[in-house]
Amino acid sequence: MSNLRISEVAALMGVSDDTVRRHIDQGRLTAIQLDSGRKGIEGRELAEFLQNNAEAPGPGVTVASSARNRLRGIVTRIVKDTVMAQVEMQAGPFLLVSLMSRDSVDELGLEVGSIAVASVKSTHVVVEVPES
Repeated sequence: MSNLRISEVAALMGVSDDTVRRHIDQGRLTAIQLDSGRKGIEGRELAEFLQNNAEAPGPGVTVASSARNRLRGIVTRIVKDTVMAQVEMQAGPFLLVSLMSRDSVDELGLEVGSIAVASVKSTHVVVEVPES
């Protein structure tokens, strides 16, 4: 399971390190002691927190668009059958769903709480695992 530094949690949430610390102080997130001796958050807990607290932004005004988007997020749900898998990721306020082979999920080592990058082009979502 992934354990994340406070700075990594802040980056995934799109907030400051101090905001994450306030969530810990308020009991909204539970801090753990990392191997480095610093405080961190379990990936599984962060996934649940983000999923429960996601607020979709308003549509806003678009002035430009890219053909390719890469969104870093955390895996919140995986459903596997014998051949295929459905992977759900929370990237800030956005829920991304990818359908891929079960082998791909296993080869990537994806599990709830894993950090991943979704590359979005048209209707296809490709999930990558970033360097640690």
